[in-house]
Amino acid sequence: QEFISAEFKTSVQRVLNNALTGQNTANFEFPLYTKDRRAVEVLLNATPRIDSMGKLVGVVGVGQDITEKKQAQEELTRIADDLRNLIDTANAPIFGIDTKGNVNEWNQKAAEITGRSKEEVMGHDLVAEFIEPEFRDSVKTVLDNALNGIVTANFEFPLYTKQGTRVDVLLNATTRRDGNGNVSGVVGVGQDITERKVAEKQSETIANDLTKLIDTANAPIFGIDTNGLVNEWNQKAAEITGFSKDEVMGRDLVQEFISAEFRISVQVVLNNALQGHNTANFEFTLYTKDHHAAEVLLNATPRIDSNGKL
Repeated sequence: QEFISAEFKTSVQRVLNNALTGQNTANFEFPLYTKDRRAVEVLLNATPRIDSMGKLVGVVGVGQDITEKKQAQEELTRIADDLRNLIDTANAPIFGIDTKGNVNEWNQKAAEITGRSKEEVMGHDLVAEFIEPEFRDSVKTVLDNALNGIVTANFEFPLYTKQGTRVDVLLNATTRRDGNGNVSGVVGVGQDITERKVAEKQSETIANDLTKLIDTANAPIFGIDTNGLVNEWNQKAAEITGFSKDEVMGRDLVQEFISAEFRISVQVVLNNALQGHNTANFEFTLYTKDHHAAEVLLNATPRIDSNGKL
């Protein structure tokens, strides 16, 4: 009545009464308030006290101050809650499996991308039920590796939604461990790269079309790298010069295929292009493989790669 706060008087009294009837109570938690009203978290073991005649004469309580432990637990709980909230609301699909391969984590983005709710997948075998047959072995290998402590980064595979739509996923699979450091499963963090893959496919198609256009153009087209070595030679260039593509690729254009009197001027034009300057309608004489003169009107343009580098 005098030293236990009001909200715990009933429960503490029950523990003490049990001890007074011969029943031990172990690990009973309650807050004890100090004289200066500071809360101390106590873990109590209450044991009957027996005199030398075997008569129950009271209770012995052995307590442990677990205030710091409770605070640490509360902090860990807060961190765990924050982490769970972060996982659930992340703008990337995140899933988890246990050591048997059954789903035990499925965030909102995973549900959005696949069309399958958390309730539909939890406890189900991820690979057997949600991965297409032709990719089951490779995905299972990645997950098994993670269960053995081997991380896999940037693994690409297609995931099919509930509606049958293909979603291309870039997956990082990481080992999940419990508080004792034992492997408890796998966490997979994915990235929906469907749009990127479509864009890459479109770029590849455009590049192929451009290559075909260059090769079949009704005008001689050649290319050189920054060292002046031939890296492009279309059919018309081969037809006019008599030199096949195989004969010129990787060779110095100016030194090996331009006649001596035009080497300096052609080199200047090419150097200007390598400095980012276009040259239009430059005339020079090109001698073919069989030494016939071909008058050429040249436009030289810088060639830029996908990173904007000349």
